[in-house]
Amino acid sequence: MKIIKNRILLLVLILLPFISVANNDDQPKGNAIIQIFSNFHTGLFEQNDIRGFEMERCYLGYEYKLNNGLLAKAVMDIGAPAATTDDYNRLAYIKFAQISWTRNNFNLQAGIIPTLLFGTQDKFWGYRYVMQSVQGEYKFGNSADLGISTSYKIADWISADAIIVNGEGYKKIQKKDGLLYGLGTTIEPIKGMMIRLYANINEDAVRLNNTTNYAMLLGYKNKTFSIGAEYNMVRNLKFIANNDKEALSVYGTLFLGEKNKLFARVDKIESLNELYQVDDEIGIIFGSEFKIGKYINLAPNFRIYIPAENNLNNKYMLYLSARFNI
Repeated sequence: MKIIKNRILLLVLILLPFISVANNDDQPKGNAIIQIFSNFHTGLFEQNDIRGFEMERCYLGYEYKLNNGLLAKAVMDIGAPAATTDDYNRLAYIKFAQISWTRNNFNLQAGIIPTLLFGTQDKFWGYRYVMQSVQGEYKFGNSADLGISTSYKIADWISADAIIVNGEGYKKIQKKDGLLYGLGTTIEPIKGMMIRLYANINEDAVRLNNTTNYAMLLGYKNKTFSIGAEYNMVRNLKFIANNDKEALSVYGTLFLGEKNKLFARVDKIESLNELYQVDDEIGIIFGSEFKIGKYINLAPNFRIYIPAENNLNNKYMLYLSARFNI
């Protein structure tokens, strides 16, 4: 509890100058950030004893647009401390605390910033509050970290980006030596089509088992539907030698007007070393999304998890996912 109070106080101190400036401006340029992801879920068949209401994430923050292309942003993330089934406490973290500068086609970010690993994929998938894109869902890397990143729009159809961060994620600002270096490019050869290529190396200063990530996305979107396909590979995951995995993900959305959608997705996680197959599975999700008013989205969805090990049974889950967003 003391840790949460200290981090809340830190966030308030970070935000206070921007809030004060906004209040003294006849035309405020600041925006509050409030996002709440929650769900009701129940298992089916052999998992019918798994059910309950869950608050997955709560993002609270503020951003303020300064002059000369500067933007300051701070966001607190309140969520589960770890991927565990027996700890229902919630911890607060500083998810973003960054300064951004944009001039023409150039952008620079510094502080606790979004990483470049799967942010584009999350946006293209479009249902982050239901489920992260495959790399985030299966913990191939972190979504935010402390460091700097830059991007440049070379032409209307191509941009490039680079990042240097600690490599520990936003929950461990710096625990040991070593940095993460990443390079990416986004290509849009025709209207509606996107190609995303990215690679990084995360230094391991202890055992010298550097973790490397490779991510590729091919997507197409128009007014009627969207479809995306990802291939991802990670080597020495969590700095464990030969803990190599690959992930395939295919998903699509059918737009049924401004407020209704149908979506489906299939993930396949496979270890390239038979010693680390415990997490290998095929995951299937399909459902629909309804927008209620301006701020609320609801998404009833059905999930099937098929383990790679033959002696394990399939898992079936029914979810009602919800997002409140300002």
